[in-house]
Amino acid sequence: MTTPDRRISLVTGANKGIGFEVARQLGQAGHRVLLGARDVSRGQQAATILQAEGLDVRYIALDLSDPASLTAAATDIEANEGRLDVLVNNAGISLQGDGLPGTADLAVVRQIFETNFFGAVAVTQALLPLLKKSRAGRVVNVSSGLGSITLNNDPTWDYAAVKLLGYNGSKAAMNMFTVLLAAELKEHGIKVNAANPGYTARRPSRKVPPRPFASPCFRTTARPVVSPPTRAPSLGKKIDQPAGPLPLNISTRLSGARSPKQTSRRATASAAASPLRRNSGSS
Repeated sequence: MTTPDRRISLVTGANKGIGFEVARQLGQAGHRVLLGARDVSRGQQAATILQAEGLDVRYIALDLSDPASLTAAATDIEANEGRLDVLVNNAGISLQGDGLPGTADLAVVRQIFETNFFGAVAVTQALLPLLKKSRAGRVVNVSSGLGSITLNNDPTWDYAAVKLLGYNGSKAAMNMFTVLLAAELKEHGIKVNAANPGYTARRPSRKVPPRPFASPCFRTTARPVVSPPTRAPSLGKKIDQPAGPLPLNISTRLSGARSPKQTSRRATASAAASPLRRNSGSS
């Protein structure tokens, strides 16, 4: 069983790309990292790489589309860790066949939503009892500027031409999930935030369309990307409003440790910082 003062973090889709780097930096910040991945071979290989770097990382099987897998993961964490402090909902896909509303393949759109939105909701629901055992639980949902209604309606935006019904829509749904979950969990002391890593050299799926699918970042310095509309503007920007570059720092916000040289993959979990004093929408 993990010692009470050591943070336990689970990152979904962590066998490659942004999720892998988030797992690495959390490990470097002193967290015990549960590296979640659907593919057993790739997940174990990724965990082995991080273990070779001296990090406290172990693989945990996690298929967001399989309720039995989520139940098994929750049972595993309960038995071996006792609680969960940080959940990073990173797993996501973008597929060929997605596109404009009039032509997008509906089967593909459903598949994208199943992973990007319903999968995130499902794993969060499965692990909420463990997060509630934490003294300071955190949930970070990896979002995208492509989920912003305001930016999608701005013809001058750099990514205005990227109109993907499935991907954009799933990230818009993720943003709403973030706001509603933050309100629900506020009384439990669990902070819920969304983070946009920006356009990053990553491969969320082997079937990614040959086009950008991320965007300029949102600011999440001492505030999250999402803030309830009832909050004053000074407390943070809404997900629909761009606010400049995102500070590329994961580990500092989660542990207070200094981060090494920053790269675009270090942006994802900054909104889950334990220093934040309020829930989503705080400064």
